[in-house]
Amino acid sequence: MSTPVGTGTGSPAGTGASAPVRRRRRPEELRSHQWYGTEGLRSFSHRARTRQLGYLPEEHLGKPVIAILNTWSDINPCHVHLRDRAQAVKRGVWQAGGFPLEFPVSTLSETFQKPTPMLYRNLLAMETEELCRSYPVDGVVLLGGCDKSTPALLMGAASADLPAVFVPAGPMLPGHWRNEVLGSGTDMWKYWDDKRAGLIGDCEMSELERGLARSPGHCMTMGTASTLTAAAEVLGVTVPGASSIPAVDSGHDRMAAAAGLRAVELVWQDLRLSEILTREAYEDAVATVLALGGSTNAVIHLIAMAGRSRVRLTLDDFDRIARTVPVLADLRPGGRYLMEDFHFAGGLPGFLSRLTDILHLDRPTIAHTTLREQLDGALVHNSEVIRERDNPLAEEGGVAVLRGNLCPDGAVIKHIAAEPRLLKHTGPAVVFDDYRAMQATINDPGLGITEDSVLVLRNAGPLGGPGMPEYGMLPIPDHLLKRGVRDMVRISDARMSGTSYGACVLHIAPESYVGGPLALVRDGDPITLDVAARTLRLEVDDAELERRRARWTAPPPRYERGYGALYQEQMTQADTGCDFRFLARPGAVPEPYAG
Repeated sequence: MSTPVGTGTGSPAGTGASAPVRRRRRPEELRSHQWYGTEGLRSFSHRARTRQLGYLPEEHLGKPVIAILNTWSDINPCHVHLRDRAQAVKRGVWQAGGFPLEFPVSTLSETFQKPTPMLYRNLLAMETEELCRSYPVDGVVLLGGCDKSTPALLMGAASADLPAVFVPAGPMLPGHWRNEVLGSGTDMWKYWDDKRAGLIGDCEMSELERGLARSPGHCMTMGTASTLTAAAEVLGVTVPGASSIPAVDSGHDRMAAAAGLRAVELVWQDLRLSEILTREAYEDAVATVLALGGSTNAVIHLIAMAGRSRVRLTLDDFDRIARTVPVLADLRPGGRYLMEDFHFAGGLPGFLSRLTDILHLDRPTIAHTTLREQLDGALVHNSEVIRERDNPLAEEGGVAVLRGNLCPDGAVIKHIAAEPRLLKHTGPAVVFDDYRAMQATINDPGLGITEDSVLVLRNAGPLGGPGMPEYGMLPIPDHLLKRGVRDMVRISDARMSGTSYGACVLHIAPESYVGGPLALVRDGDPITLDVAARTLRLEVDDAELERRRARWTAPPPRYERGYGALYQEQMTQADTGCDFRFLARPGAVPEPYAG
């Protein structure tokens, strides 16, 4: 295997030196030829308007046109450097004899976008697909990395099925405070609880505010962003080693240029995403996410991405694979280290070298004939960060799928990030119907919350949220924090930040907003969580639940018009990926007529 792009000094990995040998397409076989190369008024107009843009005929005619879909924005700190990375991609495309065109697309900022960027993931997927389809584009380079942008871009690109390369935004630098190394997200939750417990004050919080996020890039823990960019790499749609390169490392620029080079070659070979994103590739992505101790959000996104690739991936696949995969990455929030440590320990190539007996090694990637070839010679340089198989962080994958009368269509828990004492627990429910109401009342002594209580939040799912916000890490009441309680069983139809931790049961399906069993829970009802048995039960007899169901009434729609109304009409539940029905279903889409 070539040295990972971020650390090597030789030829960049993934530039095509060992890529599949295929018949090279002729210029007149390019998709863009329909716009530029035919006789007639329309092609004349397209050429004239390209001259209007300032380009010479020899700069683009007969060359692969590579769209660069850039999620850069001034208000997206995870992507604020992607304006510069797009220039590196263009450099690579020009070097390889292609013609780059940059397209601005929706930016999904986990930090600022409300009620949640999950509401807009499918909007970016639609935009990606339709831009690829409607313009004279032969291949595409996708620039993203903040949580929802990776699945959105790949969902849209999979539906368009052009040759494509994904460029991960890369993790930010580690945070620092008073000689402590901080992990964004994870340590934010930790120190916020310390403030609520009275252990630190406003001065410390002001210092933390300045030291938590020190550079462009996404969260540097194994949160959702790092989980999904790692998934993209193991799926085979990045250049090798790309997903862990720190955003501000010069290797990140080199990786972006290598992606541009590779995109041009993929077009000449006509190697499309449908040949890369196979059933075997998605199973390997699931195994990798679980072995990384990755984010629970990856469950929803990988199911949706697989659906766009016409691969049926289910919660049962996650649970089946989880039972066979150890957790080998000692990364926060479930472990100790951060993404820069992981990168210099060998990155994903080194990590995957310890899972070769689990992976499908004979499938292709965009860079190599097989994943086996791509991993040849990959090494681990620090076995504290990337553990040996006989010294795992956990014996089984870091996410468990639960079933029971409270979640007939499934729920998930990241059990490696929970206190072990809570993995088998029965306690009385304390129910909140609304996140705002929960915020306002969680510290009310009259609720009688103890450390044995089970906090229940509903109306926070795909439709009820709306958009399934990251509300699932319900706050522990102040009086318990002051007594040293740092974890409780918490249950919701919401999601949780991948940087979070705790015994949080998430993604309960069907959600309460559509009448799922969570809607029937009452204060004081006993709830039993048993992770080893993979069960979550409401200890109320069926007859009583039927009486409650008969009295339940559906809430009014959240939206009366606009994109929200489309979202309400088309959104599926968490167990099937939260895609839009009209996008997830099979069916032909004609190529536009360009003449």
